[in-house]
Amino acid sequence: MKKLFVIFLIQFQLVFSQKILNDFALSKVVEETSGLEVIGDSLITFNDSGGDPAIYYMSYTGEIIKKRNIINSKNKDWEDITKDNKFLYIGDFGNNLNNRKDLKIYKVPLFENIKIDNETIYFSYPEQESFKINRNTIYDAEGLISFENKLVLFTKNRAKKITEVYTLSKNAGEQKANKINEINIGSIITGADYNKDLELLALTSTINFIKYYIITINNFSLEKEKQFDFNITEIPIGKTQVESIKIIDKNTFWITSEDESSSKSARLLKIKINDDN
Repeated sequence: MKKLFVIFLIQFQLVFSQKILNDFALSKVVEETSGLEVIGDSLITFNDSGGDPAIYYMSYTGEIIKKRNIINSKNKDWEDITKDNKFLYIGDFGNNLNNRKDLKIYKVPLFENIKIDNETIYFSYPEQESFKINRNTIYDAEGLISFENKLVLFTKNRAKKITEVYTLSKNAGEQKANKINEINIGSIITGADYNKDLELLALTSTINFIKYYIITINNFSLEKEKQFDFNITEIPIGKTQVESIKIIDKNTFWITSEDESSSKSARLLKIKINDDN
């Protein structure tokens, strides 16, 4: 018997007002910044595929404070990071060519002085049957959040411009990701963050890899039959890759962008949306 998945019906509400409150150049050390999290008074980021297996602590002006090597790990294609009260979860699940069979999430103690070994969550998509190279793969992902006792993965579906939502256990070991729904987001998801106090999900996305957007969904939950509205706001940054977001409050966010030929450096931006409300 085939499983049935509910497609969330979502209304687009275009939000045209936004304001960049701060814009800081980042070091070449994190020129492929992907993923943002907060520990104490520091922002945390790392480099995309092929970078050192390390996270970098930054000030709120983008200065690197320290480098923390993640032992027993490799950076094949790190894409996003999230946390709960005890652990960081670093997603090594970039799958641009559809051919990876080693998708994983590193489970790392939140603080360095906690003497607990790092663990690894290995996972696969049970629906994936072919691992042939396919640049329009639907089994790629760049968004990860912690939601209660689960990890939630948002896929990067280039073919349909939607995102499939999968859940994973936070327990180490091998498991199959559980597809719970699809969101007709109208774009390709490149980063995610969730704030449980605000019940707010924030995503970064692109349609054509030229312009990037912030998508916000209020009252986010994993209920299958709930209808969501969302706002979409263009990030006024020019042609560069945006693959990370961190919620400050319901209208204000940190994002980072990569260093590309069209930009002078990677950047850390504090952006406010819906400023006219």
